[in-house]
Amino acid sequence: MTSMATRWGICSAGRISHDFAVALKTLPAVDHQVVAVAARKLEDAQEFAKKHSISRAYGSYEELARDPDIDVVYVGTIHPHHLKVCQLFTNAKKNVLCEKPLAMNTKEVKEILDSAKRNDVFLMEAVWTRFFPVSVEVRRLLAEGELGEVKMVRSDFGVPVLHVPRLVQKELGGGALLSIGMYCLQFVCMVYNGEKPESIQATGVCLETGVDETVVVTLKFSKNKMAVFTYSSGIQLPNDAVIVGTKGTIRIPTQMWCPTSVVVNGKETQYPLPEPCLPLNFLNSTGMRYEAEEVRQCLLKGLKESAVMSHADSLLLAEVEDEIRRQVGVVYSQDCQ
Repeated sequence: MTSMATRWGICSAGRISHDFAVALKTLPAVDHQVVAVAARKLEDAQEFAKKHSISRAYGSYEELARDPDIDVVYVGTIHPHHLKVCQLFTNAKKNVLCEKPLAMNTKEVKEILDSAKRNDVFLMEAVWTRFFPVSVEVRRLLAEGELGEVKMVRSDFGVPVLHVPRLVQKELGGGALLSIGMYCLQFVCMVYNGEKPESIQATGVCLETGVDETVVVTLKFSKNKMAVFTYSSGIQLPNDAVIVGTKGTIRIPTQMWCPTSVVVNGKETQYPLPEPCLPLNFLNSTGMRYEAEEVRQCLLKGLKESAVMSHADSLLLAEVEDEIRRQVGVVYSQDCQ
């Protein structure tokens, strides 16, 4: 059977969706095609469609959900909208790639996953980092026992973004954990293969708006495995990651959320990204091509989730995030419903 192109619908015409459309352009057109874009305002969708040469523009998400020519929808809305939007598409029997965080808390994540299962569609949280060649190589080295027993994982991610309303305002899903810290957490969870931590300790600083700004998290896993990570929306951190085992060390020297190089026992290897055809909003965004290709491969195999970023992985992230927020004192309206 010759496989057709995976036909994408893009939900929300914001900055991340722009970058995703640019990333898709770095993949063969015979494999990936953007068929339609939807925004809450038709003019926004039309402008986006023109910029990216997309044939259909919709002024509502419902119209996109009804489009019969779409295999999978990329959801690029702000966090608090993910629950309703994902349910809209899964109920319309559409496969979904939803931008991270999948939802605001564990309860919402469970609702989204249940909806995907009930409707028998593919769903994946777009933790793009996991699909970068660097991450693939890290998993290979760990699986082959290259480091011996892993004892410690350390990671930092901090960028000064307090001028960005969606990172500061609670009703927009603000808070550094869901946007920034989750990259450190997902890295730890990847290294320790989706194992639940035995203990979680979080200490941090919150903004006047009631969301977290800078937090240090210490995790302990079985067999005395440890992890510590620091994240911040207020300050620039080294943004590196280190895995230490009994036989060696892997270091991601910089940009651990979108890595293009890895240092294994002192030896560095580069994994450059393709150049974008249009200016990007975020660093290294053409790296979103790897998660898009993963979605295509899963759909071709008839899978409903990816083994690399599974439903269980999304659930674990949400559960640990809820506990970190509880300890730091961040409560969203979604937690009280």
